[in-house]
Amino acid sequence: MEDRFSGELTVKFYTMDAEEAKGYTFKGSTAVLLDGKTVPIRVAMDKNAMEAFLSEQIHPLTGPETH
Repeated sequence: MEDRFSGELTVKFYTMDAEEAKGYTFKGSTAVLLDGKTVPIRVAMDKNAMEAFLSEQIHPLTGPETH
């Protein structure tokens, strides 16, 4: 996804015990956040769904075709 949204998205990976994870209550061992909000795991695990979700979040009014 970082390649697809180059310059608009930074991907970071943390373990559940990382300082950055403190303050969140996760229900499972895998969690995906976008701007501090949880992304549904069914969306995060599906490449097409995640791409559509990110396009909507990053380009909410114009869509990805203008960027």
